[in-house]
Order: sequence, then structure tokens, then C-alpha cells
Amino acid sequence: MMLEMKVPSPGESITEVEIAQWLVEDGDYVEKDQAIAEVDSDKATLELPAEASGIITLKAEEGDAVAVGEVVCLIDTDAARPEGDSAPEAAAEKPASKKEEPVKEAPKKESYATGTPSPAAKKILDEKGIAPAEVKGSGRDGRITKQDAVDATPSMGTPGTGNRGSERKKLSMLRRKVAERLVSAKNETAMLTTFNEVDMSPIFALRSEYKETFKEKHGVGLGFMSFFTLAVVRALELYPDVNSMIDGDYKITYDFKDISIAVSGPKGLMVPVIRNAENLTFRGVEAEVKRLAIRARDGEITVDEMTGGTFTISNGGVFGSMLSTPIINPPQSGILGMHNIVERPIVKDGQIVIAPIMYVALSYDHRIIDGRESVGFLVAVKEALENPVELLMNNDVKKALEL
Repeated sequence: MMLEMKVPSPGESITEVEIAQWLVEDGDYVEKDQAIAEVDSDKATLELPAEASGIITLKAEEGDAVAVGEVVCLIDTDAARPEGDSAPEAAAEKPASKKEEPVKEAPKKESYATGTPSPAAKKILDEKGIAPAEVKGSGRDGRITKQDAVDATPSMGTPGTGNRGSERKKLSMLRRKVAERLVSAKNETAMLTTFNEVDMSPIFALRSEYKETFKEKHGVGLGFMSFFTLAVVRALELYPDVNSMIDGDYKITYDFKDISIAVSGPKGLMVPVIRNAENLTFRGVEAEVKRLAIRARDGEITVDEMTGGTFTISNGGVFGSMLSTPIINPPQSGILGMHNIVERPIVKDGQIVIAPIMYVALSYDHRIIDGRESVGFLVAVKEALENPVELLMNNDVKKALEL
């Protein structure tokens, strides 16, 4: 029997996907549930498993956009496995994707000279890395003299002797969708950014004292993300407009806090969501961050896990960013940017001291969030991070950390 394999729906509102990479070749024998292709939607990259065992016939090329429900391959379920073939191991490596053809180099310019360089001139040109064809000779019959070589310099735009190849490669559907959303956010929102600085000394002290015990007890580290997530939850309670979205002529305000966290995955930026963060403890946030980060890294994140957030936290500090203006993740109205922590001189109680300082940024949609709310929200985040024992732990550290 010839089985037609159709593109399954990877999620609500997704109508087409792109064949990012075939993991098998036309005519291969495949096993049921074996991953045969990676497909990109505008939200995630997913694996396509074989629906039956048999000989496969591919009906789409890598890079093709195919509609949900369209046939992408055929599987001859009556075909026997070729002799000597064994079922593929679950942990077998995926074949490398096919390389794009490199763009050919531009042809070399025609020589100015009708002669050749003298031995002395050739030595000088070799030392300079200049091809004789690039030099106009002044000697008899256009011969390149020693003086010509001494005076020769590479002209602007003249290709050197190094590699000048290039490669043209189509962006994945996910990367194209990210680009589209970023441009849309810039063009369709009244985006502004407000900044502040946070003295991270209190959090450093808490982590230094409790991180080992916390990890032994819960199996996850006590990182910065739990402090920031819970500080954001508190600030959203105080300033609910930041937890709102515009829908036409209406404002939708949510009574729950689904916090999107921007993480870097093998296919680019992923933004999984921590659901109902207002109900989570420090342990709960750290465990969820770890789970989502691993799934994003391993390419297992689902569309459902990346949709529906009400506010985003982006940590450019892990890459060394000192300061940035993060772009809103539509249709959300706000995003908090974390940055690197650097020891800086600050004034405390009239004295200049050195403290670990992080700059934080809040980008917000001014159509729905006024200056009072945006500045107040960021100040509330700063206050919670600089006084976590009182504002995030209710003055009981061990109970808050469940130790």
C-alpha cells in the first residue's frame, strides 16, 4: 500500500510550514516514528515522524513552503527492508543539511601589462601580495619594472589574494517570522524605553549564602531569573496597565502573569512562556526556566509553549550587553531588558563605594502605558531587587526558598 504523508497542523492559526531539512533520502527505507524531516513554522521548528515503515518517496524539496494537509512524501508500506539494513538507532546523528552552492567569484580583471615583471619586481609584488595583472608596466613592451613594483599599491576595491567567496542561503521560516514581527513592532507601536540601575549586592549576598543549600534541596540553581521574574510579577500587580494589550479600540488587561523569557536556541531566538508566574515560588520559577531552556536548546519546544505571554523578560547580559533598548514582543505592551553586572562606583550614605550594578531597561507601548506607569513599574522592579528579603520573601528567606 502507498501511504500519503501529509503535513500535520503544528498549532492553531498556522496554515503552512517550510521543509527545513530532509533527514532521509529519496528511496531510503524508513521505520515507523523515525524522524524523516525538520519543518519550520513561523513559531518553531518541529520534527516530522514517519507514519509507517517502508520505502520513502519525497514529494517536496528543502526550502519548499507547503500547506498544512499537503502531501510531502509517499511511503510504500509493502516494501521489505533491504538486506543488511538495520533499524536506525534512536540516538543516531541526523545527516548534515545540504550546502547551498556558493556564489562564484567575480572574474579577475584583465592585466594592464602586455609583458611580465622582472625578477626583482616579481619579488616585491609577491611580498606586497599584489598580482602582476594589477600593475601597469612602464618598461619596454609593458614590462613591469622594479620601480613599478615599488610604486604599486592595491587599488580601492581590488580583490586581494584572500578568500572572497560568499554564500546565499534562504532564511528559515522562523527567522523570517521573527524579522517580520520585529519590524511590525517598530512600525505599529509607539515604543519608548526607560532605564534605571540596580544594585545587585543584596541578591549576591543571598545567592552566596543559600545557593549551595538550594541546589542540594531542589536540584536547580538559585539564579537571577527567579528574582527578576518575581520582581516583575510584583510590579505588574502594582501597575496592571503594563500587563495589558491593545485589541483594536479596546484594552485587554489580564489578572494572570504569563512571563515570556527570551532564550537562544539552535534555530535562533525562542520565547517560551512561564505560565501563571504569580503562583510560583523561587524553586518553581527556577525549575520552569531550566525545563524550558533545555527544551529550546534541544529543539523540542512546542508552539503552545511559546504563545500567550503577557510580558517578556530578555537577558542580554549573558552575552555581555551593557545596555540595550529591547523590542516589544507583540501583542504584548512591555519588555524588560536585563544586562551584564559590572562593579561600578556608586554613592551610599554619602560615601563612594564599589557595588555590582546592572542597568535595566523597560521598552513599552506608549499607546497604552503612560510615563507614570512605565517609570513606576521599573522603579518597583528596582526596589524589589534591592530589597528582596522584605519585598519578595516576606522577611523569611528560608521559607521563601523552601529550605
